[in-house]
Amino acid sequence: MSQKSPANPSSSTPADPSGPVSASKPALPGALAPGLYLVATPIGNLADITLRALDILSKVDVIACEDTRVTRRLLSAHGLRTRLTTYHEHNAERARPRLIEQMKCGKAVALVADAGTPLISDPGYKLVQEAAAAGLAVTAVPGASAALAALLVSGLPSDRFLFAGFLPAKAVARRKVLAELAPVPATLVVFESPRRLAAALADMAAAWGPRPAAVARELTKLYEEVRRDSLDALATHYAAAGPPRGEVVIVVGPPGPAAAADADDLDARLRAALAVASLRDAVAAVAAASGLPRQRVYARALALRKAQSDSD
Repeated sequence: MSQKSPANPSSSTPADPSGPVSASKPALPGALAPGLYLVATPIGNLADITLRALDILSKVDVIACEDTRVTRRLLSAHGLRTRLTTYHEHNAERARPRLIEQMKCGKAVALVADAGTPLISDPGYKLVQEAAAAGLAVTAVPGASAALAALLVSGLPSDRFLFAGFLPAKAVARRKVLAELAPVPATLVVFESPRRLAAALADMAAAWGPRPAAVARELTKLYEEVRRDSLDALATHYAAAGPPRGEVVIVVGPPGPAAAADADDLDARLRAALAVASLRDAVAAVAAASGLPRQRVYARALALRKAQSDSD
């Protein structure tokens, strides 16, 4: 993706220094240059959209969106009537070639999510890949992001963070991912379904200990709420209160120095054990010696073995 956008996107096409440059003919005065425009939309409050985004959405030839009903409401609120087409995980393979062909023919295409910044937990990055490979201009029009909004209000360190997307729905897969994320020396931001929130928080507390965390829901909306506490306390609260309403983002503080050291020690023990024993026996030995949950040790052993296999 191009890292620089023109000051006036209506008058020039950004060049991509790392890829081919589009050979499309110049746009007419007042029109947008051909290419793909990645436009952030509000995550709740309809006023959270930039003047530039409204200008782009009013001038593109078509807007590719997840749900036309959602995007049409946004456009109607701002008096726009731009043509819409769907682009989501279920039709992306069919829709992508059509969008690329339109851009090759000189059209300007905007990509939006139902809420927030496109490409965050959606298949938009594949459209960017193919557009860039075809020499088409790709322009980011930044704005609202639920992940960043939650990080800002969490009160947790923001100098280094990792967005981990949605956790797996199944408990076994979720715990494996959490074990892999345990040693990451950064604040972690994840999306979660309200109905799985209590279970996810309980698994986080089991895998990561009582780290400080925040659960943010309904961000920018009328009933916005941010609850800050330790992971175990939050798990207890939501287990008793039941699933909350609205969209949920969980922000978890980084591991402390002791936790980071423990993670390094676990890796060292596992590598030594795996060098002389089977996976099953190595996990059993390390779990018994360290006192750590066997599930966490097993998940980490799998991750180490996969990393070793990939490097061979």
